[in-house]
Amino acid sequence: MNLRILHVLDHSAPLHSGYAFRTLSILREQQALGWQTVALTTPKQGPGSALAEDVDGWTFHRTPSASGTGLLQQMRLTGARLAELVTQTRPQLIHAHSPVLNALPALWVGRRARLPVVYEMRASWEDAAVDHGTTAQGSARYRLSRAVESFALRRADAVTTICEGLRKDIEARGVPEERITVIPNAVDVAAFRFGAEADEALRARLGLQGATVLGFAGSFYGYEGLHLLLEAAARMMPGRPELRVLLVGGGPQEAALKVQAASAGIGERVVFTGRVPHDQVQRYYGLIDMLAYPRLPIRLTELVTPLKPLEAMAQGRMFVASDVGGHRELVRDRDTGFLFRAGDAGALQAVLEDVLDHREAWPTVRAQARRFVEVERTWSASVARYAAVYERLLAGAGSVQAVSA
Repeated sequence: MNLRILHVLDHSAPLHSGYAFRTLSILREQQALGWQTVALTTPKQGPGSALAEDVDGWTFHRTPSASGTGLLQQMRLTGARLAELVTQTRPQLIHAHSPVLNALPALWVGRRARLPVVYEMRASWEDAAVDHGTTAQGSARYRLSRAVESFALRRADAVTTICEGLRKDIEARGVPEERITVIPNAVDVAAFRFGAEADEALRARLGLQGATVLGFAGSFYGYEGLHLLLEAAARMMPGRPELRVLLVGGGPQEAALKVQAASAGIGERVVFTGRVPHDQVQRYYGLIDMLAYPRLPIRLTELVTPLKPLEAMAQGRMFVASDVGGHRELVRDRDTGFLFRAGDAGALQAVLEDVLDHREAWPTVRAQARRFVEVERTWSASVARYAAVYERLLAGAGSVQAVSA
């Protein structure tokens, strides 16, 4: 079987993001199925003149661009580079991944080359293109962004997405149910050590000996709700002198969080590590007794499932998460993790206190969480779902090749 897929991507490794990690997982598992993959990134990868880049054994084709390139020019450049690669590599289909700025050039090139186009919406363009405040949803920019997204979704030959929340949103835009397939986020279970021992040297360096540690690892965006974690921790610390907070990463809210900690009088009990190399993050995870994912209830978090809770389950880490839709789709409350009312620091505190006071239940929850990802959320099982999508499109295009392994 000689299936060749041309993927159009916003960005890729060596940049670090959930988007880039999902992409690598898809490419790895598709190649394991015997498929050939070609990966092209857009100008969002960053300015440069290189046509290709090798990263840890993977080749990524690049779209040369200069800094300050506008959105329309980005799409023109992507379309021109994509047309070149179609001629050079002769794929049987084009698979464009979010944002819609990738889907539109893919549709243009695909129609000219008579190739089926799959559009994978990992998040909606309107939610990424505007601020995350509630007023933004009524703005002209929001409505225009949504219209463009809907235009691309309705014209793609097939649509894939990462979760049920987005699937329902896509269907509401007029895309028939049979053209939508969920390819859920997953984890490479073998890459995560279950119940790994803590790095005592790192614990000592961070001043966390003898501490009970609440923590978060990732980007400090406003919608992550980390201010609620600090508020809950400040309320808990008078009765729990051993309690500390470990925040691994950085982002737009970092300065505000430091000010909040200092103002609450807990600055010396909150450790900010700054950004950590990806291959070192596991050492920090091992120091955290209870991870917290206090995402705020906005459209983005209600619709989209994150990777972090799955990674926590794979490691056997205890965690609490707000009950936004993206978390409810992943977490079985009190079975694989613990949910609390989103946006409520008091509710977060109550759940944290309850879980910390019942450590005898932790081994059972950890084992159930690990079992969940081993059975239901592996990348091999998730990526295998593409076979039916591709096979249907190629059959419709007149191909007689079987996609399934």
